Amino acid sequence: MGGLFYAREDKGTLIMSSATALIGAARQADGSFACDVPDGWLQGRTAYGGLTTAMAYNAARSVEENLPPLRSAQMAFAGPVVGHMHASATVLRRGKSSAFIQARVSCDGEPATLGTFLFMADRASPLRVDAPPAPAAPSPEEAEPAMRGKGSAFTRQLEYRHAMSIGDRSKPELLRWVRLRERAGIDAVTELLLIGDALPPGVAPMLQGPFMASSANWTVHLHGSAIATHDGWWLVQTRAEAALGGISSQLMAVWNRAGDAVLSGSQTVSFFPADARQRAQ
Repeated sequence: MGGLFYAREDKGTLIMSSATALIGAARQADGSFACDVPDGWLQGRTAYGGLTTAMAYNAARSVEENLPPLRSAQMAFAGPVVGHMHASATVLRRGKSSAFIQARVSCDGEPATLGTFLFMADRASPLRVDAPPAPAAPSPEEAEPAMRGKGSAFTRQLEYRHAMSIGDRSKPELLRWVRLRERAGIDAVTELLLIGDALPPGVAPMLQGPFMASSANWTVHLHGSAIATHDGWWLVQTRAEAALGGISSQLMAVWNRAGDAVLSGSQTVSFFPADARQRAQ
């Protein structure tokens, strides 16, 4: 489970910890990462999927020296990440220009998340096919604030700005500017993984009333070897491809401030009314 997303204010006392401080303190001498999941990074009753992915990525890149850039990751959120999180990694294969590394995240000794990371160097090629350009959107400075206390606990770690019409609830799509509130000292790829799954599911505008959602997996592809943006802002999009029986498949994309595509991905998400979950307990 990537996490539960409440479309209502998540009240309560939060223990805040910046991503830089959390990841830095979690690093172990053997290259693994371990920490107690802070309340400020929860998404419902599990850690935010972006944080789990970032921890797994940092474990993966620590097991081999001189790795080429990250190109893709496949995450399976098999169980909740709560309590004590531990991320470790093993090399599946290391070639001349690429490496497959598998990372495992466990919680209190129980398996929770499995990730496979592909690191690959550029190769000489005359062929170039550009990813779709960024959709038209106001600049972050001109855009209206979004979320404002209406999301899960982890959303307090981020700043959101609306990048499409606020009142349009006819399309299963969201487009917002997102950035970490505290990003000093964090590398751009970790930053990108931390914000890439930060939006509610694409079906959110069409749902009536409070809802909960759980992401079962996340596949991402990074475009280019020089991931960067200006002033920390990334334009993030989620768009439902299909939804049936409370399960949605969605496409995801991220562009940097200059409009360059830096990430594309997909995800399977289940969603249900919040009160239905409460009645089932």
